[in-house]
Amino acid sequence: MKKLIVMLMITFLALGTQMQAQKYITKNGQIHFYSDAPTEKIEAFNNHVNSALDISSGDFIFRVLMKSFQFEKALMQEHFNENYIESHKFPNATFMGKVTNLNEIDFSTPGSYQAQIEGELSIHGVTQKISEQGTFEVKDGKIQGKSTFYVAVADYDIKIPQAVITNISEKIEVNVDILPEALNK
Repeated sequence: MKKLIVMLMITFLALGTQMQAQKYITKNGQIHFYSDAPTEKIEAFNNHVNSALDISSGDFIFRVLMKSFQFEKALMQEHFNENYIESHKFPNATFMGKVTNLNEIDFSTPGSYQAQIEGELSIHGVTQKISEQGTFEVKDGKIQGKSTFYVAVADYDIKIPQAVITNISEKIEVNVDILPEALNK
């Protein structure tokens, strides 16, 4: 886990040479995903999401250790890691991108701001370009980022056996919630 954090920081710092106060990081962001299929509802939580945001450039990075997702049932977690995501081969999901409407967000003024985020999402060894909406809420000197979007299982070459095809939705709802802190703290 420490190697992931170090790699995330090195990657993030290489993206720009702006003042440190412009960079925000967290290693305990949250991702929740939900599959609402005809025969079963599946959800998992991960509270160990590494994220970095440079508010001067809009650069935005996420790294998620896939084995950190927690399920209600141990068997679901085992199938997720061994059969679908293949965590032993593809241990991380990553996002590298930008806040593209940075000029519409004032990180120094309290309020809620709509954000347009574009970049590349890599899951299960497959990288796709994505464009999603989210919000940044600036309050008490902190920045909270949230987004809800959908990931199509087929887009990331995740194979669902025919025997359980009705147990897993074709599109998975993903909820992201981060509260990064200024790097200079």
